[in-house]
Amino acid sequence: MTHPNAASRPVQAVVLAGGQGSRLRPYTDDRPKPMVEIPGTGTPIIGHQLTWLAEEGVTDVVVSCGHLAEVLQKWLDSADLPVNITTVVETEPLGRGGGLKYAAAHLPHPDKPWYATNGDIWTRFSLRDMADFHTERDAVATLALARPRIPWGAVKTDGFGRVTDFIESPPTTYEINAGVYVFSAEFADLLPERGDHERTTFPHLARERRLAGFPLPQGAYWRAIDTAKDLTEAAKELAALGRSEPPSRQYEG
Repeated sequence: MTHPNAASRPVQAVVLAGGQGSRLRPYTDDRPKPMVEIPGTGTPIIGHQLTWLAEEGVTDVVVSCGHLAEVLQKWLDSADLPVNITTVVETEPLGRGGGLKYAAAHLPHPDKPWYATNGDIWTRFSLRDMADFHTERDAVATLALARPRIPWGAVKTDGFGRVTDFIESPPTTYEINAGVYVFSAEFADLLPERGDHERTTFPHLARERRLAGFPLPQGAYWRAIDTAKDLTEAAKELAALGRSEPPSRQYEG
């Protein structure tokens, strides 16, 4: 039986892959951040992302390139990919919102909804469920929300000030923007030509109650690959699981 929201699920996506990746040096000295390989997998981050998008019903992806764009484009041209790829390169810096708008203009179905993801996010969860959540709330934009683990051990105390427990790297109590989105077709028109949509478009939609937040399901894997330590931790997690892909249901990183 077909899900009632199936027709409104996106089949197109934008991957924002233009970041400098300065905190990932020396890995990013000769490649953009999405081209950094997760140790032990033989595949760059963007390769994992494109496989995931295809598994979730996406057929067409616009990759927004920037830093060392030619390295990424060469890999995309040579790799056996499960989706149709269009690459775009900003001729001048447009900011995050302007860059997203520029990439969205190259989607094959401008009158249909679309996914977007930052190029350094390594995750597995049901985008179909997120798209249904978006539709049911009549949102213009929906962002995935994660609870990342803090990098320190936490200490629990009782009301008298006595230490009762130590918790290694607990999840934060706050939800953060996980860098994965569902956008309705009209969202592209609301983006700035230049500048940051998270300071303009998102607050505007929030005031109108048209911005939704989709909490990642309990046990969903999520990690932003931002530093060399993130690469190391991701490799450890995979090694412990004996896998080369993150599981769709394991834990938040």
